[in-house]
Amino acid sequence: MVQREIKKKTQLYGTGAFLAAMILVSLIFVFGGNPSLIPSESPEGGTPDTVPVNQPGVSVLDNFASYDELKTYLLTNTEGSAHYTGGPLDAQAFGERSSFGAAPAPGVLDAGGAESNSYSTTNIQVAGVDEADIVKTDGSYIYVASNDYSGQNFVYILKADPEDSRVVSRISLNNETYLAGMFLSQDRNKLVVIGSQYQFYTFDTRFGGQEGIYPYNNEIQTFISVYDVSDKVYPVLARNITLTGSYFNSRMIGNYVYAVVSQPAQVLEEVVTLPRIYNETTVSDVSASRVYYADTISGYFTFTTFIGFNIMDNQQEITNMTVLMGGASTMYVSLGNIYLTYPGWDETGSYTSIYRVSVDEEKIGTEQAKGSVPGYVLNQYSMDEHNGYFRLATTIRGETSTNTVYVLDSNLTKVGEVKLENAELRETIQSVRFIGDKAYVVTFEQKDPFFVLNMSDPENPTVSGALEIPGFSSYLHPYDENYIIGLGVENGSVKLSLFDVTNVNNPTETSKYLAPGDYSYSEAQNEPKAFLFDKEKELLVIPISITTYGEITPRVEEGDEEESGSEIAIAPTKGGYWEGAYVFKVTATSGFELQGGVTQQENNGEINYYGDYNLNVKRSLYIGNTLYTVSNARVQLNSLDDLGLIAKIDLR
Repeated sequence: MVQREIKKKTQLYGTGAFLAAMILVSLIFVFGGNPSLIPSESPEGGTPDTVPVNQPGVSVLDNFASYDELKTYLLTNTEGSAHYTGGPLDAQAFGERSSFGAAPAPGVLDAGGAESNSYSTTNIQVAGVDEADIVKTDGSYIYVASNDYSGQNFVYILKADPEDSRVVSRISLNNETYLAGMFLSQDRNKLVVIGSQYQFYTFDTRFGGQEGIYPYNNEIQTFISVYDVSDKVYPVLARNITLTGSYFNSRMIGNYVYAVVSQPAQVLEEVVTLPRIYNETTVSDVSASRVYYADTISGYFTFTTFIGFNIMDNQQEITNMTVLMGGASTMYVSLGNIYLTYPGWDETGSYTSIYRVSVDEEKIGTEQAKGSVPGYVLNQYSMDEHNGYFRLATTIRGETSTNTVYVLDSNLTKVGEVKLENAELRETIQSVRFIGDKAYVVTFEQKDPFFVLNMSDPENPTVSGALEIPGFSSYLHPYDENYIIGLGVENGSVKLSLFDVTNVNNPTETSKYLAPGDYSYSEAQNEPKAFLFDKEKELLVIPISITTYGEITPRVEEGDEEESGSEIAIAPTKGGYWEGAYVFKVTATSGFELQGGVTQQENNGEINYYGDYNLNVKRSLYIGNTLYTVSNARVQLNSLDDLGLIAKIDLR
């Protein structure tokens, strides 16, 4: 086995700001590369020393005239107790660091999937808009970004050939990193690795805090590294862009990657720490006069920076834009726009602010809009752009809940809305899927109202039909134009539903599957990228864990085992824990037919009530007739014909 470890250059920088009057911000790690610089402006209001080639043409947002104006704005509008607590990647990183069995952070998917029937691709929301993930494949090689609790993480390139499957190279990342995901270029020769690096400090009870390890947001950096992987055995770092702040989200359209990074906007020790971008030898602040804002909000603020760059041209300048806003909560990206939302509260109640920033290859923000609607947005699937309109679903929580679907024009001005009337007073939105002129919404309190909406008239959206059944779906995936797959929960068990929406006025649940055991969970409930579906192959695969406290009826004949000694039992039978992936055949006529289970756990099933966290199945994919399951520590190959074990590729 050939393995080559690629080490990134690292340089150490210091900064002198205090955090919470107790912690000295001391170390910021810088990654090698050659990004273009954002103009810097000194706290005294000096002249920017560098001017980017591509500056956004602002049409809606105002910009600050000077550093002093920005500082005054923050001092006037920031509430003393409010603060930014980090991005979604931070929550995952610190959760995994603190516990082997930390619950997965909620994730947030159109019928993405295989370009052809030869191999599967990342499950994405919008065709043509790729999403970063911890696993990518080109049909010949598999790229795995492995995170675990050690803080020492790697990217592996594996040969996928079942006859010669192996690790061919390994990219080593610095300590205290956490990987968000990767993009693979269309020509398969560029691999983009995105993640964050942290500096940790420890509080103890002498300072009034809970003992443990705590991160601080101005000691978080987001790195975007582009590797030339034309030679899979010897990947080479071709470019790096590093920004201060927490990674929020990213997309790739064609050859352009767009990423969003947020850091706290606050005045500490009379200084505003502006966002920074690094290359190997220089560092530059975002100029205060290049920070934009839309209106006055009270509470806390973030500098949210949008960047875009061509992964195929290392010399092309990056494009950047920074907006002062609240903490970003959800993002939806179409082929031409990034929509970013954050929650707020005023005297009228909860609301969601929405920013629209246009993207067109190297151009960011030539068109912009700002709007708001009442209520909170659940996730990216609660939003959609269609025929020039932006649609989103929100919930207002309280003694009684209000669930509404809004239609906004390109200026983010409301043109239509429809309220979802529920039998239960506290129903809240659990999942949404917009597909063309229809929308599907699931709410839940005691039962699952599955709504079908007619969105063909933007000014007058209507509810066509509704269905009430036990449980709820937390993710909806199109099977075809007449059927929708739902994945969720009923009475503590993972539930699959097949909804027939041929008659939009009378949707029905034609098939359902409930996992065995007393309790079960699937990561795909909250992370749709873990949901593998291929209609042509009649294939559905989800990761799943099952806990049983008493004896249950086995779902396989006793003694029915796979070759190579691998168990095919798909649940504990006498009390215990089972973790792996369930493989289903799914058709419109027969519904869900469980074919079996695949596990990487060494002692799975009876007696034990836990497993090895690093062997938990995170993703699955297929190449040809081989199923690959991926954990932090292993890639396992099984036959799609009988789920027989083919090979195990251990990582690390």
